[in-house]
Amino acid sequence: MKIVRTLKVAAALALCAFGSAASAQSSNYTPGSVWTFTYVQLEPGQFENYLDFLDKEFKKSNDFGVKQGYILSYHVLQVNNARAGEPDLILAVEGKDYLTNAQQLEIQKKYEEFMAKDNRKMTTESGDRKVMRKFVGGMELQELKLK
Repeated sequence: MKIVRTLKVAAALALCAFGSAASAQSSNYTPGSVWTFTYVQLEPGQFENYLDFLDKEFKKSNDFGVKQGYILSYHVLQVNNARAGEPDLILAVEGKDYLTNAQQLEIQKKYEEFMAKDNRKMTTESGDRKVMRKFVGGMELQELKLK
């Protein structure tokens, strides 16, 4: 009796798995671009200084990514009426897709050449900007394009 019940449960699970696979193929969406959001809290009196950095370095590196085809778009969003613990700015970068480790290393090498700085130098410079801002979170999202 237990064997029959176990076989029925196994058959039901197999049908569910098959049904899920079939429904995924006929889904009403396709995976789209990948968005990375970085939440930035600015230190008092550093708004203009940090925007100067974004206008110079952030824009330069992301424009390069757009020209190379790695980045579809990027945005600097100001949080209006931020509540306690919320960021002042959100840096949004839209990429075509997720990258493999090999792709990430290849792209990093091209950025380093373009920016004329290695990763150690860029990391040190990022640490130096802590007087202007701190990162308070972020997220990565993937768009689902409805058919």
